[in-house]
Amino acid sequence: MKSHTVKVLGGLLLALVRSAHAEDIEGMNGLLNITGSMHETPCSLEMTSLHQTIDLGAVSASQLQRPGDQAKPMSFQLRFTDCQRTAGSIRSERTGNLTWSAFQPGLSVAFFAPADTDAPRLVQVQGVSGMGLQVTDALGRDVQLGSRGEPVFLPLGSNTQTWLVQPTRTAAPLTSGAFRAVVDFRLNYE
Repeated sequence: MKSHTVKVLGGLLLALVRSAHAEDIEGMNGLLNITGSMHETPCSLEMTSLHQTIDLGAVSASQLQRPGDQAKPMSFQLRFTDCQRTAGSIRSERTGNLTWSAFQPGLSVAFFAPADTDAPRLVQVQGVSGMGLQVTDALGRDVQLGSRGEPVFLPLGSNTQTWLVQPTRTAAPLTSGAFRAVVDFRLNYE
């Protein structure tokens, strides 16, 4: 009799395990990959600034007839939040001048991209020839690829810093078609 009770209990237990397992496999399952990093910086860069798409639209070849001709620039912004009151000083790589503030953090931004072979100060584009992209800061100063830009100070709280990207004719023969470029940037606080 004990053997029969054990079999019945074992059967009930097996049925319960199968029932619980069936609930686990019904529907869809997913996985969250959560990443991040911890930094000690005087400001935070908004998530929307990390990955941006800048649509230059349809650039007319008639605007780029001779080397140096430029089409309409398009602005892009980096948005900062939670800027803390802190002393900041940063040295310009171009002039060697030290800029400082007792209340605002200093920042410089370096942009990295392959340079155009005919005009090394321009970002190389893929898909067409005869055109590169000039990147400038809000004051019209040319960005030197791979070098820190001129220092800026970030006011307390939230603020936005602006740069421009502008299609520029190079000496290579001009072709038409879709084009693209990828530019990385690095923030440097000091």
